[in-house]
Amino acid sequence: MISVGKWAVSRFTDWLTREADLAPDAPSQTNFERLCDEIRPGDIILVEGRSRVSDIIKKITQSAWSHSVLYLGNYHQLDVAGIAPDEISHYATTPHTHLIIETLLGQGTIVTPLSKYRQEHLRICRPRNLTMNDRNNVIKNTFGKLGYQYNFRQLFDLARFLLPYSLVPGRWRSTLFQYHAGESTKTICSSMLAEAFTTVRFPILPIVEQTEGGGLRFYKRNLKLFTPKDFDYSPYFDIIKYPIIGLDEMATYRFLPWDEEGYECNEQGDCIIPMTEAGEKPPDK
Repeated sequence: MISVGKWAVSRFTDWLTREADLAPDAPSQTNFERLCDEIRPGDIILVEGRSRVSDIIKKITQSAWSHSVLYLGNYHQLDVAGIAPDEISHYATTPHTHLIIETLLGQGTIVTPLSKYRQEHLRICRPRNLTMNDRNNVIKNTFGKLGYQYNFRQLFDLARFLLPYSLVPGRWRSTLFQYHAGESTKTICSSMLAEAFTTVRFPILPIVEQTEGGGLRFYKRNLKLFTPKDFDYSPYFDIIKYPIIGLDEMATYRFLPWDEEGYECNEQGDCIIPMTEAGEKPPDK
């Protein structure tokens, strides 16, 4: 029997995660087919989100992005790389389904098809020059978080930390993210992904200081401070957009200054208008 407390938490979670309906005639801002055709395993996908908790995250972080997910590739690619966990073996029956891993309030860390975000506003953040071996290790690290629950306390502490007029005195802010019992199996989307990239020493937004000798030293940033917009802001990720109307896809080759008189050339300066079989010039188009 479900306790009153668990029932209330469940209802509150449902209320927070319920997404606003899209207008029936509202087109997606993203060319989803093009995105699926060109996305690579190891890419971060940012999602704008339409739920109440998404709106809260966007206000806290002052960003349009409320959620981040990691693109895994398909089951066949994961299996060939030797990193497909047993928990997602049911995708072996659909080996070419595009898969992502994400952490969601009310669901925890799960693997789902990318197609769930077909109608959403998306952006790809691609880690620049990430090696194949490190990419596989990033993916393996996130697989280790499957089943982790969403850390709502971390989201609350992050809100207090990032608010312009913090509710916490400056001398106490560094203690907001100290270890709390039971949180070792909880995470949020951006922290999980930041941890995975940190394990292969790939920078996102490191703290950089100049040494006395004039060199640079990188320091790891607190993983609990990462938000989806950090992958967008990072200089180490390339931003790739596939808008529903791509200005680079408007067939510019159709506007090249082609000759309209019908000349054909063997080489420059050796051009004629070919005759028809009847020995006549072809008719004007």
